[in-house]
Amino acid sequence: MARTSSSSNSQFSRRRFAASFAVGGMLGIAGQLLFADEPTSNATEHPLIPALAHARTCMEKVQKLSGYESKFTKTEVVGKQTISQTIRIKVRHEPFSVYMHFEDPHAGREVIFVEGRNNNNLLVHEAGFASLIGTLELAPTGGQAMAENRYPITKAGIQQMMEAVIEQWEAETKYGETEVKYFEDAKIGNMKCRVIESSHPHPRKQFTFHMTRVWIDEKSGLPVRVQQFGFPAKSGAKPPVIEDYTFADIKAEVRLTDRDFDTKNPSYNY
Repeated sequence: MARTSSSSNSQFSRRRFAASFAVGGMLGIAGQLLFADEPTSNATEHPLIPALAHARTCMEKVQKLSGYESKFTKTEVVGKQTISQTIRIKVRHEPFSVYMHFEDPHAGREVIFVEGRNNNNLLVHEAGFASLIGTLELAPTGGQAMAENRYPITKAGIQQMMEAVIEQWEAETKYGETEVKYFEDAKIGNMKCRVIESSHPHPRKQFTFHMTRVWIDEKSGLPVRVQQFGFPAKSGAKPPVIEDYTFADIKAEVRLTDRDFDTKNPSYNY
């Protein structure tokens, strides 16, 4: 399979990870398929266990960052709509803070959220004619803030993205009917990645998604993309993209301060 992503510049090769990416010799195995009602045992390691080990290693790398800047692109199903956006984002882990500058659509829109400040609300400022209404203070989980989002801004960033995957995979280790594969030589633009793919052949109430892909930058070891696919409507059909989040051009060496998350920053248009 030469190309699997909805993005035209992402390439995906079906070769396994190199041996150096293996853990305890287990990761040279492409995966196991278990029956949905078959309990796991000590003799049969669930195929998600090695995948979780990788995910937790990636999480440790993210947690070592005090903050970062990145180009964030997302495609996600919200209600009956598929929303695609490109955003320049700054994230600081302590206190958790987010600054967003929208590029497409809503070019010029700015959003700031700082945990424990502004009544724990986000501050939104539009561009153009809409800017005349001034800065809006919105509850992160309110209707306006969630109109184009599957998750609130409190779940923004690489760490929160991986926390969701780890939580999902941990829950899925309680069940069988799971296959895990490992691929190398995948690319997002010029960024070379390795990919972990988990999948379930049949819709079950315990499986939210048909397929999950985690993309890991070979150079930094950071998780840079997560894709979630729904179950195909019929046999042989392509699984629909439910969530696709990508962090590119990550600048992890930047030192972010309160000024980066302040509406009074002269570089912003609040």
